[in-house]
Amino acid sequence: MMREYKIAVIPGDGIGIEVVEEALKILKRASEIVGDVKFSFDSFEWGCEYYLKTGKMMDEDGLDRLKKYDAILLGAVGFPGVPDHISLRDLLLKIRQGFDQYINYRPVKLLEHVECPLKGKKTEDVDILFIRENKEGEYAGVGSILNEGQDSEIALQTSVFTRKNTERVMRFAFEEAKKRNKMNKVTSITKSNALNYSMVFWDKIFAEISKEYPEIKTNASHVDAACMFLVQKPEIFDVVVASNLFGDIMTDLAAALRGGLGFAAGANLNPEKKFPSMFEPVHGSAPDIAGKGLANPLAMIWTAVLMLDFLGEKELSKMISNALRNILKYKDKLTSDLGGSAKTNKVGDSICELLR
Repeated sequence: MMREYKIAVIPGDGIGIEVVEEALKILKRASEIVGDVKFSFDSFEWGCEYYLKTGKMMDEDGLDRLKKYDAILLGAVGFPGVPDHISLRDLLLKIRQGFDQYINYRPVKLLEHVECPLKGKKTEDVDILFIRENKEGEYAGVGSILNEGQDSEIALQTSVFTRKNTERVMRFAFEEAKKRNKMNKVTSITKSNALNYSMVFWDKIFAEISKEYPEIKTNASHVDAACMFLVQKPEIFDVVVASNLFGDIMTDLAAALRGGLGFAAGANLNPEKKFPSMFEPVHGSAPDIAGKGLANPLAMIWTAVLMLDFLGEKELSKMISNALRNILKYKDKLTSDLGGSAKTNKVGDSICELLR
């Protein structure tokens, strides 16, 4: 029986357009091979360049238009002349918060044939799943600037942590630890010695939820110490649960352990599937290399794999992830950041050839 999925595509800016093209090429080819899965893609030109033309990052009815899709694929957002807080808040955060995508899901796995910058670390040493709270915390957008332009100018940024959201994020992390069955361990990232309300609250909820999962080992680490441990001994981590800001910082650091942002895939999940989830690579739009065929599309393709996993298409997911692992054997088929000389589109072509 044919399974059909409607996917909203937001290529965005810069290299986002190029890497999305490769991901779509591979999804189409894989679905042809399997035969019982069909994708339809609708593209939206929203992003920073759209903002420069229209004064808005996305159309006013954007969320209503996106609701009908099974998932959203996003390339990258960012362009000179558009402040980062506008590009983030008026598109990415608008979708994350509007669609209750309260889980930011970022796996970090060192693959074979990729050199880790840490001396002596093997593939099994770098295998971490980061569960980042994705709606609240430091990115809730609550605050103001008072007395602007005066000597007495004040900036207020208020973090928001609700019990309901914090509980469900932590439960999600514990459930993922059970599924992975690696170390059966969840590490909570905190800073309660300095943030005496938000992170004390976070620690309290973590302790409460931990009691529901007696079979799962737990640890709490201050974010500064956790960053140190991440580069000293990443093998001590299994599942990591963190607030919006701490999770954002730590996952970029962790991406370097697996070969850089060119491998970093991410997902913004509404686990209940009441709204579509959004899948995006962690890297930026890199406008300085856009249009030159230099962009590494592997992070975007890994992101498509995460989408397939979430949709329940395990065969397609396995097919593409195997091809991704296999292409790493051939340096000449990779982009220059990985020591190769292939252009972006040629990487996609090579993966299509490897799909079977």
